[in-house]
Amino acid sequence: DVLLLPVSLHEQEEAGGSLGLQRSTAAAARVVCGPGLRRHGEAGLVVSKCGLLRHKQPSVYWVDSQQKRYVPVKGDLVIGIVTAKSGDVFKVDIGGSEQAYLSYLAFEGATKRNRPNVQVGDLIYGQFIVANKDMEPELVCIDSCGRPNGTGEIGRA
Repeated sequence: DVLLLPVSLHEQEEAGGSLGLQRSTAAAARVVCGPGLRRHGEAGLVVSKCGLLRHKQPSVYWVDSQQKRYVPVKGDLVIGIVTAKSGDVFKVDIGGSEQAYLSYLAFEGATKRNRPNVQVGDLIYGQFIVANKDMEPELVCIDSCGRPNGTGEIGRA
């Protein structure tokens, strides 16, 4: 087994290192990339996640890792990345199967006139108020009394 770590293409070119996968002698043989591997160029493979390199005959390769998707639970406090602004809501990537939404009114002191200054790419620390398999998860950055209690945009004073 070989432990693989993701490497950017620039770092890989500087190091001059690559993982040589043995090909069969047949000219028509092809390498099948599984999870954690992707093709780069004509004959290159790039590792896209950490884990152990696995192989199955004749030429199937994949990276085995313990990576799982987050399943939102009501009341959980999470950190997410704002990926989009659309109308009255922000879309937040929380590492789950779907993005959570966050209303602009879910911040302390926010009104229709006084919107929070949240941009795409900002980090948000919030709490789930809706987390149901049948509904899109919903985040808020205030508690039931309207106070932030440590939640909100991260990195702004």
